[in-house]
Amino acid sequence: MAAGLPTEGSNTATPRAGNLARRDVPTCRLDERLADVRERAQAAGWNVAVVVNDERVVLGLLRERKLAGDPDTLVEAAMLPGPKTFRTYASAKEVADFLTEHDMANCPITTSDGRLVGLILREDAVRAAAAAGERPAADT
Repeated sequence: MAAGLPTEGSNTATPRAGNLARRDVPTCRLDERLADVRERAQAAGWNVAVVVNDERVVLGLLRERKLAGDPDTLVEAAMLPGPKTFRTYASAKEVADFLTEHDMANCPITTSDGRLVGLILREDAVRAAAAAGERPAADT
């Protein structure tokens, strides 16, 4: 499960972050300009981008407010470094509770070696936890 591989047996009944992660989230590198990343993210329908290295290890996150910054700023100067991540095996309830408690809209999902799997949205985690009969914390 830590490597993001499929599971079998009773574990398949629990919705996991790796299954809910949206894999189409835009990524960028440290040396890119915000203008280029913002344009790419908006074209893909996103207001966030995950900063990764050549091995797709998560280095940072650019949320909407940061993406809207000075177009000539480099990603490295604008990003939130070392963002909170969850592993693929985290339950939807665990992710939903954390994102709700910290009023976060999303969070990167990574493998055990820190490689990006995708981005999980709070509403997806809350919905999946509720559908599985796991009562997530109240979404405020």
